[in-house]
Amino acid sequence: MPNYKLIYFNMRGRAEIIRYIFAYLDIKYEDHRIEQSDWPEIKPMLPFGKIPILEVDGLNLHQSLAIARYLTKSTDLAGKTELEQCQVDAIVDTLDDFMSRFPWAEKKQDTKVTWADFYWEICSTTLLVFKPDLLDIHPRLVTLRKKVQAIPAIADWIQRRPQTKL
Repeated sequence: MPNYKLIYFNMRGRAEIIRYIFAYLDIKYEDHRIEQSDWPEIKPMLPFGKIPILEVDGLNLHQSLAIARYLTKSTDLAGKTELEQCQVDAIVDTLDDFMSRFPWAEKKQDTKVTWADFYWEICSTTLLVFKPDLLDIHPRLVTLRKKVQAIPAIADWIQRRPQTKL
């Protein structure tokens, strides 16, 4: 059995899928967590300046999903057939696309409005039906919703459209 050392921030983030796989497969590993304050010193020493890193007997692997695929490749977690493996990969890649595009970081909003802003307002309105506190800790996303809802043409449409739950 190889010696594994997982290097990531002291948070779940992109390393959590690797930790889940280790737990499920009952694989022992060192969970080396670094603090944000140490990051500027550590970053230049890493491949591509990114984490997580999985050291496997001293060899550095990077990219969380590549690491997950490596760890699950010879298990049923990857799928039993090549077709199932492709389907599992497609689901993971779709979720990763979603996660990378969702405005988790709540970067400062540009003043220009795009249809992506409209779509955010539509999706968040639906999500709020099921989880009313979804945006409680995301004030900038609330502001973006209100900004879209305040556009005269959109506000007019919201008033005119049929009232439905979803």
